[in-house]
Amino acid sequence: MVNSNYIDDYKSYLTKERCASVNTISAYIRDITKFSDYLLESDKITFTEVQPSDINRFISHLSESGKSPATITRCIASLKVFFGRLADAGSLEQNPAAGIAAVSAPKKAPRFLSGDDIIHLLEQPVACDPKGFRDKAMLETLYATGIRVSELTSLDLSDVNLETGLITCRNGRNRIIPIYATAVKAISDYIEYSRPKLASDGECALFVNTTGARMSRQGFWKVLKSYTEKAQINEDITPQMLRHSFAAHLLENGADLRSLQEMLGHADISSTQVYARAVKNQLKDVYHRAHPRA
Repeated sequence: MVNSNYIDDYKSYLTKERCASVNTISAYIRDITKFSDYLLESDKITFTEVQPSDINRFISHLSESGKSPATITRCIASLKVFFGRLADAGSLEQNPAAGIAAVSAPKKAPRFLSGDDIIHLLEQPVACDPKGFRDKAMLETLYATGIRVSELTSLDLSDVNLETGLITCRNGRNRIIPIYATAVKAISDYIEYSRPKLASDGECALFVNTTGARMSRQGFWKVLKSYTEKAQINEDITPQMLRHSFAAHLLENGADLRSLQEMLGHADISSTQVYARAVKNQLKDVYHRAHPRA
C-alpha cells in the first residue's frame, strides 16, 4: 500500500471511528501529508518503514522552518494517532511516534467578551429583512450553544427542535444542547419569515447564504466581522471568542464542569478546566483592581 492509500484510510478512520470534527480531520490529514512529502523528498521511504529517528528529524525540520510549538505539538499528536492506527492494524510492529515528546509551549488563556459586550453585539442585527433575521438567529445560536463555527454551519433544519428548545449537534462529537428562549424565538422567526425567501429548493441546511446554499465558515466570519464593526467593540471578535464567552459566562453563573464539558463536546475534562482557571484569574484581577485594601 502506498502512502496516499494509508492517508485515505486514516481519514476514513478519523471520520467514522473517532468522530473527529471537520477542523481536526483537516489539520491531521494536512500534518500526515506533509510528513509523507518530507519522507519522499528525503529518504524515499513509505510509512511502514518509518523509525523514531525519521520522526525526530521531521520535527527538527518543522522547528527550523519556523513552525510554532503549538503547530509542532499538534503534528506530533497527529503522527501518534496515525502510526498507532497502523500498529493496531498490523502494518507496523510498534508505533514509532509513541515515545516522541510534545514540544512545550505557553498556553494562552481563552479570551472572552463581557456580558455587556455580548448583549451589544447580539443587538446589532436588525430583523427587518431576510438577512437581518438570519444573522440575528446565527449569532444567538452560536452564543446560546457554544458550538464551533463549523458545527453552526453544519446544522440542518432537522437538528433544531423549537418545541423542546434543543439543538442536536452532529458534527464532531454528537450532543444535544439546550437553547435559551431568545435564541429559540430568533431561530423561529428566521425559519418562518426569512429562510423560505433565501433557501434553494431542497436545501436542508438551517443557515443559508444569499445564493440559497449552505452558509460557509468564511461567510459567517464576514457576517460576524460586519456586526463587530457596527457594535464598535474594541476586540477582534472571532467565532471562537463567542464559544469562549459561552463557557466563561456559564461558569460565572454556577454551571458545573461536567455539564459544560458535555455541551462543548470536549473529550477530555482538562480542556474544559481551562475556562475555570480563566474565570478564576479574571475574578482575582477584578478583586485586586477594585478592593480598597488590595
